[in-house]
Amino acid sequence: MAANDQNDDGHDTSNLPDLGDAIDIVTFSQILEMDDSEDDREFSKSIVFGFFEQAEETFEKMDTALESQNLDELYRLGHFLKGSSATLGLTKVKDSCEKIQRYGKKENLDGSPEKDEALCLSRITETLKTVKAEYADVEQTLKNFFNST
Repeated sequence: MAANDQNDDGHDTSNLPDLGDAIDIVTFSQILEMDDSEDDREFSKSIVFGFFEQAEETFEKMDTALESQNLDELYRLGHFLKGSSATLGLTKVKDSCEKIQRYGKKENLDGSPEKDEALCLSRITETLKTVKAEYADVEQTLKNFFNST
């Protein structure tokens, strides 16, 4: 970080707490910049808490799609949640959702085709456990952040 507490993109992050490596502070600070007041944070809080609701619903849909072995639906849901989490800077959640998206598309992480649907479903099962834990961590971190502002 530069001596003036701005990151490489020129965004001032000096007044933000360390939110850990699961949240990209540059991306998240861009959401916070849209608030009318740092004391209130009404806008960013509504965006983040809206994401929480969306993520919970998407995880339920993913569980259902996994039970029915619906790879196309898992691909779609992974893609959807990847975009939402990327917008907020939730890097670990985004990365795991990208894995679910690829496995749902019957691809390996490098994008090469994977014909073994059972392997793809197994990978999604494990990745879904991981992303739910990552989500729980970031949800608690952000709830703590908004309760302290």
